[in-house]
Formats: sequence, structure tokens, C-alpha cells
Amino acid sequence: MSESAVSAVGNDELAALKFVALEGARSGPVKISCSGLADRLDASSQTASRRLQRLERAGHLDRDVVADGQWVSLTESGEAALHREYDHYRRIFEGPDASTVELEGVVTSGMGEGRHYISLSGYMEQFEERLGYEPFPGTLNVDLDEVSVRAQSAMSSLAGVSIDGWEDEERTFGPATCYAASVTGGDATAERAHIIVPERTHHDETQLEIIAPTRLRDELGLADGDEVSVRVESVR
Repeated sequence: MSESAVSAVGNDELAALKFVALEGARSGPVKISCSGLADRLDASSQTASRRLQRLERAGHLDRDVVADGQWVSLTESGEAALHREYDHYRRIFEGPDASTVELEGVVTSGMGEGRHYISLSGYMEQFEERLGYEPFPGTLNVDLDEVSVRAQSAMSSLAGVSIDGWEDEERTFGPATCYAASVTGGDATAERAHIIVPERTHHDETQLEIIAPTRLRDELGLADGDEVSVRVESVR
């Protein structure tokens, strides 16, 4: 997905995305005419068509153009964009304390990179200062279920803790955002944890990396394949 395609998606395109979702495109392909969409958006047919094209280029829609219209369905990316809009409205009408994201998945083994990176002094000093604790040297990795993969995009609308990028004599290390979370596995809950989201384009959005003052596998008695629930909240 190109940066120009993403930047072309603004409020007008999101209004078109909302319309096709209301028509049922979240569940599967629905037939849309540009003239009908234009009436709903108070725009010309050409403008309505351009908005659908921009949404397709951004990866928010799949389209199949036919002689008398087009079949349109939402992609995971499109649904994630609507999730973000939904959470923004929740914060407007229900207040910031109402903004939480509930995620579920299963514990999985990571590649061991988390242990290395969070232990680096440039990160560890910020964790202690901004999170209020020194994390256990390692992350709990959680593979999200299908519903949570879409829902976790709403985290971007929550208030998190920024971790600055830094550099040493050999390389540059990127910034990240930490989101306050509690993790429940079985009958136990760890109330003090953070989801760490590196600001890198190849970050795997199907998996969470969670840090905490303790080794969460031990605290919650977790093994690979165990189901966990993660509640994410805005930082107050």
C-alpha cells in the first residue's frame, strides 16, 4: 500500500466506506451504483466513483465492476478504519474513561527478539521513568483471534505512553508506543502490563507483544496455546 493511497483517504472517503458498510458490505459483496452512492453522499457520480477507487487503492475495499454497477466488500483494513472511527465517537459521547479495547488470543512462543530489545539501556531507562517499572526481560506473545485482529486497530485512538527512538555508536533504534493493559489467563489476572507497539511498517498486527514487571507466563501459569484475554485502556 503506497503512502499516496493512504493519504488520499480522508473524511469524504470514510463517509463512502460507512455507507457501503451499512449496505452490508462487511458481511460480503453488495451491489452499489455510483449514482445511488452519489445521492447518499450529496456528490456527483464521478466523485462517488473516485472515492470508491481511492478506498480500493488504500486496501479498504474489494471491488468487481460490472455493466450495471459494482460489487463491493470491506476488507480487514476497511473494517479496521471503521473501528477507529467508532472508538473516536465513543470517546466523544461516553468520555475517555469509556475507551477500552477487549482482545483475545492464544499464547505463543516468540523469536526471542523482545528479550534483547527491551533490555537495551536506551529503552529500559524510559520504561522505568514513563511506565514506573523495570520490565521483565522478555515479552508475552499473543496470537490474536480473527475478531481481535480487526478490533486491535482501535488501540491507535487510545492514549498511550510514547517511547522515544534513540541511537548508539552502531545503529538507530526506533520509537514505540506502550498501551496500558491487564492480562487474564484462567482464573488469574495481571493488572500491570503494557502492550508495546514498535513504530515500524512491518509490525505484525495479528500478534501482541506484552511487557510487565514480572514474567507473565509464571504469574498467570501460562503455556503455549493457552487462551488469554487482554483489556487495553487509555492512559490517564
